Amino acid sequence: MKILITGGAGFIGSAVVRLAVARGHEVVNLDALTYAANLANVAEAGQSNLYSFEEADIRDRAALDRIFATHRPDAVMHLAAESHVDRSIDGPAAFVETNVIGTFNMLEAARAYWTAQGRPETFRFHHISTDEVFGSLGETGQFTETTPYDPRSPYSASKAGSDHLVRAWAETYGLPVVLTNCSNNYGPYHFPEKLVPVVILKALAGQPIPVYGDGGNIRDWLYVEDHADALLLVLEKGQLNRSYNIGGENEATNIDLVRTICAHMDELHPTGAPHADLITFVTDRPGHDRRYAIDPTRIRTELGWRPSVTVEEGLKRTVAWYLENRDWWEPLLSREGVGTRLGAA
Repeated sequence: MKILITGGAGFIGSAVVRLAVARGHEVVNLDALTYAANLANVAEAGQSNLYSFEEADIRDRAALDRIFATHRPDAVMHLAAESHVDRSIDGPAAFVETNVIGTFNMLEAARAYWTAQGRPETFRFHHISTDEVFGSLGETGQFTETTPYDPRSPYSASKAGSDHLVRAWAETYGLPVVLTNCSNNYGPYHFPEKLVPVVILKALAGQPIPVYGDGGNIRDWLYVEDHADALLLVLEKGQLNRSYNIGGENEATNIDLVRTICAHMDELHPTGAPHADLITFVTDRPGHDRRYAIDPTRIRTELGWRPSVTVEEGLKRTVAWYLENRDWWEPLLSREGVGTRLGAA
């Protein structure tokens, strides 16, 4: 297939780009190159004649129309989004503009292109979203594809809005769509403002490792390369106008996750050990959801997919990658907002 991937220079998007090119798909990477994007994430894929890049903003409808007309994709994988909850607390406007208005523009550009092509049945618009749209769980239960939406942050509300738009365009206009909602991703090329790289880099620097609240918030952790594999599978074989929850089947409290990373740092970078001594509890994020957990039954039973990487193995791989790739992450530390406390309002 020829796949138009939005946000392909970001964390999850670049993993999809790398895997899609490796599997022989032709990829058009559309990215605005905002603060969290990095073309180094796709440097290897960029050496392939299957890869092309378009610098454009999904808020720019004219640019989207040009890109669709030029490249004539068989499918769209829409990952471009503002995604950092803390930043959404400080500046929600960018999240509404990109995640809601940007998705609206993508849908309209895709619909116009699809219509002009004669509404081919093989076309797909795959919208990639998050489990955060479902809100917060108690001690038991899991999110399913029919869980009512209950977003609690500007970020999750903006993603919920984009999900609703995608479903509306399928129902109203017949646009062939599939949707996925994933749990927390981690792995190589993760921008250094997110929890896992923050812990690794703070430990490496011998600085206090911040943990929000009591560290008891629970997340389901999904290795990013597993996620990319699942996303391509849903694009190729998912049922039309259906959503799939993609989980890592690896629930952990934040404090346990941080301690596991510290243990891997002790093993792989003994200088400064025990790194867990650096853990420092800080004021919690406003509206911090207590627990997320995904029920992955649908994607497992319908498409035969399960994650292949345990959180223990994935975290060790991730720690090793950051230790070996200082030239990738070190320049990113000077980007706006990195290394400072955000979302404390």
